[in-house]
Amino acid sequence: MISRLSRRRLLLSSLALGLGGRTASAQSYGNEADPFGGGMEAGDTGGELFDPALLPPAESPIDFPVPVIPDRKIKKQFRRQMVEFDGPEEPGTLVVDPDNRFLYHVLAYGSAMRYGVGVGRAGFAWEGHAQIGMKRRWPRWVPPREMVERDPRAREWVNGQPGGPDNPLGARALYLYAGGQDTLYRIHGTNEPNSIGKAMSSGCIRMLNQDIAELFDQVIVGTPVTVRPSRGA
Repeated sequence: MISRLSRRRLLLSSLALGLGGRTASAQSYGNEADPFGGGMEAGDTGGELFDPALLPPAESPIDFPVPVIPDRKIKKQFRRQMVEFDGPEEPGTLVVDPDNRFLYHVLAYGSAMRYGVGVGRAGFAWEGHAQIGMKRRWPRWVPPREMVERDPRAREWVNGQPGGPDNPLGARALYLYAGGQDTLYRIHGTNEPNSIGKAMSSGCIRMLNQDIAELFDQVIVGTPVTVRPSRGA
């Protein structure tokens, strides 16, 4: 049986080939799947341990209030703020700068809204071009097989954790696709606001819940996303 990690590598390799000579390729590094990836959709378990019949709803039926973290608890450079932007990306694009822990929403040539983010640990970094292929409010989390097998806390949620304030995907999630296929990477909220500005998640881009909620309302499915190469800083 092909492992989920092997399936991910095959998927990302096929995406790179399908995109031809373009630089638009999603890349994966490291030796395990992303524990915040959300798992496969029901009907395609991909070798995972969960029972599709027991998965909670993809989104919580309750739209919980989004908690607001006071500015004083976040370092100044990681607070949401309008900044000058000199990148080549078109207005509307999301640009992730993993080394500096920023996500930019390009609003016009020369300016962007900048958000502080948490990024993948060294060895779990990724880079490339994708699009928002799906959006979820208070999304469920399905831990991958590798995490269930090693972590008793994840084992509790083998069949998926319902969306809500305690869910590691936070208040909102943007699912990144390339070539029409799910890359298994997300931009999502977090119930650990102290992770903003740090490299500690296993692959995904995490934001304050209040920031991802704002961004969620401003972007549409199909929005282009660029993640810049990382030096592993």
